[in-house]
Order: sequence, then C-alpha cells, then structure tokens
Amino acid sequence: MDTPSSIPMTQALKFWFKLGLISFGGPAGQIAIMHQELVERRHWISERRFLHALNYCMLLPGPEAQQLATYLGWLMHRTWGGVIAGLLFVLPSLLLLIALSAIYMSFGDAPALAALLYGIKPAVTAIVLQAAHRIGSKTLKNPLLCTIALASFLAIFALNLPFPWIVLLAAIIGFVGQRLRPHDFQLASGHASTHRSTVRAIIDDDTPAPAHASFRWSRLAVVLTVGMGLWLIPMGLLTALLGWQHTLTQMSWFFTTAALMTFGGAYAVLPYVYQGAVTHYGWLSPRQMMDGLALGESTPGPLIMVVAFVAFVGGYQHAALGSDALLMGGVVAACLVTWFTFLPSFIFILAGAPLVESTRDNLNLSAPLTAITAAVVGVIVNLALFFAYHTWWPQGWSGTVDLVSVSLTALALIALFYFKRSVMEVLAGSAILGGAFYLF
Repeated sequence: MDTPSSIPMTQALKFWFKLGLISFGGPAGQIAIMHQELVERRHWISERRFLHALNYCMLLPGPEAQQLATYLGWLMHRTWGGVIAGLLFVLPSLLLLIALSAIYMSFGDAPALAALLYGIKPAVTAIVLQAAHRIGSKTLKNPLLCTIALASFLAIFALNLPFPWIVLLAAIIGFVGQRLRPHDFQLASGHASTHRSTVRAIIDDDTPAPAHASFRWSRLAVVLTVGMGLWLIPMGLLTALLGWQHTLTQMSWFFTTAALMTFGGAYAVLPYVYQGAVTHYGWLSPRQMMDGLALGESTPGPLIMVVAFVAFVGGYQHAALGSDALLMGGVVAACLVTWFTFLPSFIFILAGAPLVESTRDNLNLSAPLTAITAAVVGVIVNLALFFAYHTWWPQGWSGTVDLVSVSLTALALIALFYFKRSVMEVLAGSAILGGAFYLF
C-alpha cells in the first residue's frame, strides 16, 4: 500500500472505532480528542499538518469533525482509509439513535423517558446559548461583523427568511467586503493551538505528500463521477419506485440541501431543518424536535445526526412503508437521510484534499467564511430563543412559566460558563435533577 508512513491500518481502525464511541461534546470536543490522540499522544501527524487539514474542513459545509476524521484517514491510508474513518465516526451514533428513536416512538409517554427528556431539554437550551457565545467570541471582532450577526438574527426571527438565503447573502457580503474592507474580514482560526511536540510525528511538517495526495484532474473527475452516481442512483430509484412527492423521496432531497447549508456546524443548520421538517413538511412536531435534539446531545457522534431522529419520526408517523411497517419505515428513513446528509462531506474531502495538500498555505477563502460564520451567530441565537420558548412555556404564551426548567437552564449556564464543565457533565446533572423533580 502506498502510504506516507508506517501507521498500521489495524491500529487506525481501532482508533476510528473508539472515536465513534466516545465522541461526545460536539465538534470542539471531538476535534480536541483527535488532536490529543493523533498529535500529542500517538505522534501520527504534526500540529501544523493537523491544523492545515482542519482549516480546510472549516471552509466546507458539513460536520467539520467528521470531515477532519475523513481527511486524516485519507492522508494516512488513501481513499478507503478516509471512507472507513468517516463511516466509523457516524455509524455508532446512527445505530444508537435508531434504537432510541424506536423506544421514543413506542414508549414516548413512559414516565422514565419523559423524566429524562424533561431534565435534558433545559440543558440543551443552555448548550445552544454557549455555542452562540463560543462562535461569536471568536468571530464578532468588529462592528461590521456584529452588524451582520444582528441582521441575520432579525432576518430569521422577524422576517422568517430561509436559512439558505441568509448564507448566500452573507457570502456575498464577505466576497465584496474583502475588497472594500479586507481588515474587517481577517479572522484567525478558532482552533489554533500553541502546542508543538519535540517528538517528530510520523507525518511531520516536512514529510513529503504521498503519491495518492498529488492532485490530478483525472482523479478529481473520477471522484466527482462516483460521488454523483452514489447520489443519483438512490435518488432516481426512490423517484421511480415511490414518486417525487413520497415522504422518503422528499426527505432525501431536503436533507441533501440541508447538508450543503451546514456552515458553522449543526447548530447553524438546525433552524433550516426546523423550517423544513416541522413547519413545511410537518414530519414531526416542535416538541418532538426538542426531544430529538435532547437525545442527539446525549449520544456520541456529530450533532447533525439528530437528522436521523427527525427522519425516523417522520417515516414512522407518515407510514413511509405502510401502516403495517411503521418501525421499518422509520429505520429506512433514518438510514436514507444519513446517507444523503453525509455523502457530500465525503465527496468534498476526497475531491478537494489532494488540491489542499498540494497547495498548503495558499488557501484564501476566509472572508466569505467569516461573514457566513458571523451570520450563523445570529441564527444560533434565534435557535436558542426557540428552544427556550418551548422549554419554559411548554403550553405556549397562554400557559404558566415552568420555573423548574428556567432554573435548570440557569444552573446549566453557570456550570458551562463559570465552572467550565463539559457538555456531558451538564447534561447528566440536568437529567438527574430534572428527572427527579418530574418523577417525585
């Protein structure tokens, strides 16, 4: 095998499988685990090569942690290494969410599950607010970017402007702004690190790029052709066998577009998923969307895997495979949506990584990305308000305020911001306190 190192494939497989099982804490936590294991402990890849790969993944729509795993797997062990790394990052989460979704739809009113979700949802509101603060503190460095964030918030909150339009307008502002006011759009990588090991990495700064990392137009054409085929064949079969208006076909198309809108992480695209899945298609209710995010936050893998729950509930409630196969309809919907959500990420990495490796330090697409990230802050604030409303006023404005949920959200914010506790610790603590109150 033509690899740039002596990293055994069996060891890499064990690591990627382990990562898929322990990757809690969102993209920041997942990237931190990869950095600690691959750069600091195992010395498989140097700090600079790791950050170079990450900076490319940050420019792409889609889950950056999963894309980074795919990129590093590809760099170490060619195409199949990247495919396996990306799949193992997602597969445990998919299987777990399918099982939890089946339990939810079959026993959603069971006291134990209801108590668990009651405790988790206030913590989710706090986690989304923390995400807005984390991204905003790294991005909103000047009045212009703050204005973009505010305009984005008003566009989606007051005008209900679709998320793709917000992304497009922000990218245009960034593209024009880098020529008129370039200094306002210069943004350092949010994941930069000062760590530099004294031990040489197997793939070090000066390690020559492997043969498979050389950019070739013929290879790019093959990757794009295969990628389009992997999208067109299942989409064509769904359309031919079930029709364009069928639930499974519409889900596959909708989540393909959602995958291309995931700039800034899952929190940024969730409003788009809500607009489509809840408001437009009616695949699930606002309460079920909140429950799905609570389950997604408490399982490993990228948070965008919440789309598996959305699809399962939609396929189940809309009897995608008939009224006598509700659970199977949910399972098929979840698998299809996961396929169409993550396929673009694999194509982006396998098609673009050779070009990135051959043009290190020359990638300059930061201004549109910076503007999009600023807009994402406003969108995430809107998402936090949406979750707070449905958590604190479960019966709507006409009902009473759930003071327990408000208190749990406040405690979760204190734990996250002041005591710097991890997402999993906050979720566990909120689940215990809220669940105990709900039951007793």
